[in-house]
Amino acid sequence: MTRVLLTGFSPFDGQPLNASWEAVDAVRAAWDDDAIELVVRLLPVSFRRARQELRTAVAEVAPDVVVCVGEAGGRSAVGLERVAVNVIDARIPDDDGSAPVDVPVIAGAPAAFFSTLPVKACAVAVAAVGVPVEVSSTAGTYVCNATFYALMHLAERLPGVRAGFVHVPRLPAQAGSGPALGLDETARGLTEIVRTAATVSQDVRVAAGTLS
Repeated sequence: MTRVLLTGFSPFDGQPLNASWEAVDAVRAAWDDDAIELVVRLLPVSFRRARQELRTAVAEVAPDVVVCVGEAGGRSAVGLERVAVNVIDARIPDDDGSAPVDVPVIAGAPAAFFSTLPVKACAVAVAAVGVPVEVSSTAGTYVCNATFYALMHLAERLPGVRAGFVHVPRLPAQAGSGPALGLDETARGLTEIVRTAATVSQDVRVAAGTLS
């Protein structure tokens, strides 16, 4: 049986909820695939504690696949992140009041890591169930990217473990007049990502680039 660790973040910046955790919890509640064991964890929006708690969860769960999920305000599609960069540039403080600017996630580590999930195969699967999806080449410079980078740095020392990061849009209750995606749609898309990441090792070759 394939074991998948799926994580989301707690609310931050005065928000009453975080779309990433709402989606992760919805996927957990409806999970019915006996061939895949799904384990979920809630991470804090903290540069330091998120990576520590993720490292602990990976050690405890011993997953075959790790999918971390974060919320991305301003996006209108589920985003499969392609690359994590070794930089923190915080526009607002994290939950611990920390707001580093232009510092590495991990000093002395490589400039970037690529996701080892089959990101395009996942995108194809999400699109097939009618959920807006994109392959993204930037996970930002806040806690999401820092957690993604720390995950990939850890996964490099875990042979056979596939890992990556997914951004989901804010929910309608959060977004006001901005972009949003309903929880049912988000959870449906995330479910397809988990299933594809757990069962597909060879990515598909389809165009997902941008002109900018």
